[in-house]
Formats: sequence, structure tokens, C-alpha cells
Amino acid sequence: MSNLPVIPFERSDLLDVPPAYRELRVKEGIAKVRTRMGDEVWLVSGYEDARQLFNDSRLGRSHPEPEKAARLSSSALLGGPQGDIATEKAEHDRMRKLFVPAFSARRMKALSEHVGSLVDERLDHLAKPAPPADLHAELSFPLPVLVICQLLGVPYEDRDYFGGVSERMGDMLDPDKSMAAREELSTYMAGLIERKRHEPAEDVLSDLAGELDDDGKIAELAGALLFAGHETTVNRIDYGVLLLLANPDQLDLLKADPGLAPGAVEEILRMTVTSLHGLPRYAHEDIEIGGRTIHRGEAVVITPGAANRDERIYPDPDVFDIRRPQTDPHLSFGYGPRFCIGASLARVELVAVFSRLFQRFPGLRLAVPMEELPRSRGRIADGFAKLPVTW
Repeated sequence: MSNLPVIPFERSDLLDVPPAYRELRVKEGIAKVRTRMGDEVWLVSGYEDARQLFNDSRLGRSHPEPEKAARLSSSALLGGPQGDIATEKAEHDRMRKLFVPAFSARRMKALSEHVGSLVDERLDHLAKPAPPADLHAELSFPLPVLVICQLLGVPYEDRDYFGGVSERMGDMLDPDKSMAAREELSTYMAGLIERKRHEPAEDVLSDLAGELDDDGKIAELAGALLFAGHETTVNRIDYGVLLLLANPDQLDLLKADPGLAPGAVEEILRMTVTSLHGLPRYAHEDIEIGGRTIHRGEAVVITPGAANRDERIYPDPDVFDIRRPQTDPHLSFGYGPRFCIGASLARVELVAVFSRLFQRFPGLRLAVPMEELPRSRGRIADGFAKLPVTW
């Protein structure tokens, strides 16, 4: 088995998915591959297979024997197993029950007007100096950070600090650096939670501090929420701008009718592959699927970005079409019991951005060729360090 393909497959263009994922999906369905850590895993790149396994209670983030678990990378976040097999499901259900109300559709609807005004403020700020400007620094990064800070109750003035910690947490190459950053963020959040106990406010951390007495667990989860609540949306704003600029016919449609923004956002979410790292899961029991047997303890790597380009589900899957019918929802937020609780928040932010940005700056374009954009490397997410634009 030493000649197994090694994932993640390389890509030259960040807007594309390497054809090797499709070739393997067509040829083998669920395929045995090797990670860059040298471990054998099952690669899931088909839409229906991914959806079925997201929904399968026999798969988890924990491993029956963690020291024997296959690893994807050195990342402390997504490199290997997390949690305890005996308590994972109960813990997941308990924490989800606590966090879900904070991201309810009603609360998000109420938040949407406020987020829209924050986008307007950022665009005012962007317009002040003469172009070129860094859209990443002026909009993509500060907007999601500001929103998640307000929602959780984290001081916005600490953004540079936790932005730096988040960057180290997402490191895929140095496990000690990644783990130390994760613990540092938990310590920071624990200090905030202690303050909320004495000075509660209208925010999620205050709600949680009133519900739980396990500060360590709240801090760890809140830290993960702070990380996920801004990191992924930052990248999707950058990628969404690039996808629209790379498809001027679709951009013209959006400029002519900003009411198409929700559909544009769903297509941006489907097409954007901020990471090919994949999501690790471990079989708690033997699982039969697609003519394969995944044995207890074996690793499964679900790749939503590849599944979102499954030609059996989406006609012309590599074509960016903001009016694509929303028949089969993309898997960018997962599915079933693991569906991302922050999905509605991300949608509110992205719709607010893409219904306004090109109305305000109809001539917006890159200030440098796309291949010269500075990338952030060695992290789970393939993002951009800067996004220089002019208009």
C-alpha cells in the first residue's frame, strides 16, 4: 500500500479543486489514501457519501485508542483525534444545547441590520484614502472579528492579540506551537469568563458563565468559537471577491441586482475551498458504505470542498453561477448533528458584504495580478495575507 496517493493534493489555483479528487471519486468512490504524516486514511470526496458519514453516529472526533490514531497533520485543532470516546456524544449534545440559542435564526435576523451598518462603516473607512487599499485589512478581517467580539462579549481592542493567537493555532507544521496557542486562548477566555461572572452583560460568554460552572470547558469552547467565528468568514470574503472578479458576467448580474446577494453567497460558499486539509473522523464501530468496510479505529477524512464539486449533484460543478438553483445544499457547514452552529451568522455577514461592496465600489478590481497576492502559508486555511484592490 506504499504507493497510495498522498493528500491533500496540490493545487496551483486557489479558486480550483485539484482534478485528482474527482478522478479518485469516479474511480474508487471512498478511497484509501495516505496523509502527509504517513498514515493511511479513507478519503471521502463524494457528496452523498460525505452527507451520510456526517450523519453517522458511529463516526466521531474521538478515537478508541488515541495513541494509535492516524493523523492528517500536526495541527492541534484538526490534525488528529479530540475528546474521549466514552463522553464525546453526551458532551457534544450538552454544549450544542448551550450554544445553539446564541445563534438562533431569530437572533441572527435581529443582528442583520446591525451587521449591515458595520459593513457600511468599513466601506466608508475603505473609501477615505486614495486607492489602492488592502481589502483584507479594511473589511475581510475586521468585520467578522467585530461581529464575533460583540456576540461573545470579547473586547474588540484585543483583536490583534487573539488574531495572532488564532494564526498560531491554525499552524499545521508545528504541533507544540499550535497546542500552546490553543491553551493560551483558553486561558485568555477563562479570564474573560471570570470577569463576566462579576460584571455580566448581554453576550454569549455572560450567558454561559451563568449556565455552567466548568470554566475550563467554557473557555476551551468559547476559544474555538472565537477562532472559527472569524477565521472562516474572513477567508470567504476574500475568496468571494476573487470569484466575482474572475467571473465578470456574474459580477454584472450582482451589480445590477443586489437582491441576488443571498444566492451569490451560497455559490461562494459552495465554490470556495479555503482548505483541502479535510475533516478527520474515526470509526467507533465497523461501517459498511459504498462497498467498503471502514473498520473500528480507522480514520475517515471528509473533504467538503471536493464534495461540493460532485458532478452527480451539481451540473457543471466548476462553473460559478450565482443563480444556481438551491436544490442540494452545499456541505461547507457540514451536515446533520455536526452542522456548524455559526452558519446563520456567517450568512448574515456575507450577504451584508456582497449586497453592498460592489454597489459602493462598482469599479473595484485587484491592484496586482491574482498570482501575486501574498498568501498565508503553513496553516489549515489557504488564505491571503493581503488583498490589494483599486477602483
